[in-house]
Amino acid sequence: MPMLEVICSLIGWLCLYFLFVCTFTQRGPEWNCRLVTLSHGVLIVLLTAYVVFVDGPWPFTHAGTENTELQSFALAVCLGYFFFDMGWCVCYHTEGPVMLAHHAASIAGILLALLMGVSGCETCGVIFGSEITNPLLQTRWFLRQVGLYDSLLGDAVDLLFILLFATVRVGVGTVMFYCELTSPRTSLIMKLGGVVMYGLAWVFMVDIARFGYKKSKAKYKRWIENHKLKDVDRQKVGGHSDKSE
Repeated sequence: MPMLEVICSLIGWLCLYFLFVCTFTQRGPEWNCRLVTLSHGVLIVLLTAYVVFVDGPWPFTHAGTENTELQSFALAVCLGYFFFDMGWCVCYHTEGPVMLAHHAASIAGILLALLMGVSGCETCGVIFGSEITNPLLQTRWFLRQVGLYDSLLGDAVDLLFILLFATVRVGVGTVMFYCELTSPRTSLIMKLGGVVMYGLAWVFMVDIARFGYKKSKAKYKRWIENHKLKDVDRQKVGGHSDKSE
């Protein structure tokens, strides 16, 4: 039954992609794929948020327990998307080895949780933490495409993305990782999968920290240059006033 849901999910994401292709005929394939990614990010964050915070059980205390129907449904929806996106990335060669490794690890982890019928609650928790920053990442890309990235809105998106990634995916993710490793119910293979995903999160965190540092440094230099230009303009204005007197 879960595999049928995965197939239906894959077909659904493919249909959505081709719908975007037919709608945005002037845009390239990546535009349409990122629209699918944005749609998945919003949907899966809302779905896993309900699974984790409302339906339960709590992943920090019930890691390794049997999957509920809603957990299995959420995992199937997400797995279908990852199959779609992995295939698209391989076909169009748009992603590097780190992102492909992340997709492969995500597919393996979700597939194991579905096949074994356990660890659904912490897997949904990991999906929620991983995907909560995804809509911001896609928004950043779309802002670049329409020429609005170099603005206050672009800065706000970048800042919120960095803060969410650091606090949720790395901060809360560290707690989740510890709970999974120490849980007697979690199988060894799921713990190993947790090690891989946690390691990849830190690889991304290092890259994001470098990006944040470079952008902050560039912004500061630009501010200093603008400040100097304003001082020069003021001095020129003052000089002209003295001459006129």
